[in-house]
Amino acid sequence: MTTPGDPPHEPARAAEMYLPHFVVKQKLTMMINRYEVSETDGSGNPTRLMALAEQKRMAFKEQVTFYSDAGKSRPVFGFKARKKLDLNAGYDVTDESGAQIGYFRKDFGASLLRSTFHVEGPGYAGTGQERSQVVGLMRRFTDLDFMPVHFDFVDAGGAPLLSVERKMSLGDRYTVTVPDQRVDFRVAAAVAVALDALMSR
Repeated sequence: MTTPGDPPHEPARAAEMYLPHFVVKQKLTMMINRYEVSETDGSGNPTRLMALAEQKRMAFKEQVTFYSDAGKSRPVFGFKARKKLDLNAGYDVTDESGAQIGYFRKDFGASLLRSTFHVEGPGYAGTGQERSQVVGLMRRFTDLDFMPVHFDFVDAGGAPLLSVERKMSLGDRYTVTVPDQRVDFRVAAAVAVALDALMSR
């Protein structure tokens, strides 16, 4: 309840780039992990390539850059570790100009039993965990790469921010759903790719 003289309550602003759902498809080669991020229709089918990133398979995941097309002619956003050799310090998500638009980090202590990540952006902060601890343990201590993955990110009040889901499959295809309009597409895409790149760490 407000009293006379209190500033008016401002509704949460939608992110500059917002997509309610998209997919991240990983393509593996001998040397490179390739991630393709595509907008989807109401049935979940890819309709438009939004960004792609490539990472050498044995490279340390300090920085990932997303490009607008396969020719990598234009970098559009990315994420970079705040401290080299200390991934617990987290990653800054930046836009095309290099300005920070979000932040995330893996909580290595909490991830011993269930992978846990924290995410922040303008007007929100939240935590995401694997939905199933049993599946998380099986995936961590076996070589079953086709196990399903499902992360739910919620804010401090328990409201959903985003979810990332991979069904049981030999091909890595992550469905990303973003119910909170404050979460920028670029932050959500960076988190989805980082989940894949950092889950085994």
